[in-house]
This record gives sequence, structure tokens and C-alpha cells, in this order.
Amino acid sequence: MALYAYRCGEDGPVDVVRPLGTAPPVISCPTCGADAPRVFTAPMLGLADRSRVAAIDRAEASRTQPAVVSAPPPRPSRAPRPRLDPRTAALPRP
Repeated sequence: MALYAYRCGEDGPVDVVRPLGTAPPVISCPTCGADAPRVFTAPMLGLADRSRVAAIDRAEASRTQPAVVSAPPPRPSRAPRPRLDPRTAALPRP
């Protein structure tokens, strides 16, 4: 079942639950009986998991307010190389 949104000119928004793909373009308002055309709304993305919502929010923010940086990010530090035993230091390594 899907939730479809309609807007009555006198009573405001009307939500109707119908099977997917069966919503007509106009319904009669349940309160006053006037024609209420279907309106398209944003999908309910707030029901997604937090990581996806955060990714959507970051993408939306970067579209209008991109992050400004003053320097490139620091290079990751390299792990120190293990000290070789002097007796085996001359042997070939794979």
C-alpha cells in the first residue's frame, strides 16, 4: 500500500492509502466533496538508516555550500620499517 497526497482548495492536504499504482489524478475531498488534485511530494527518506540519511544530507549541503579548505589533507604517516637482523639483512626478500 502506498500513501498518496492530494490537495483540496478549501480544506488543504488529504492523504489517501491505496494499492501501488492505482491513485487517480483527482479525487473528491472527503470533507467538502470538491475536487482535490494529486500533488507529488518528496519520498520519505527519513525512514532510511542513519548512514544513508547522513550521506544524503552531506550531498545536499555540498551542492549549495561546498566545504572550503585552506590546505590539502596531511599525508598519512608511514609505519616504521621493522629492523632487520644484521645476519639476514643481505638475504633476498620476496
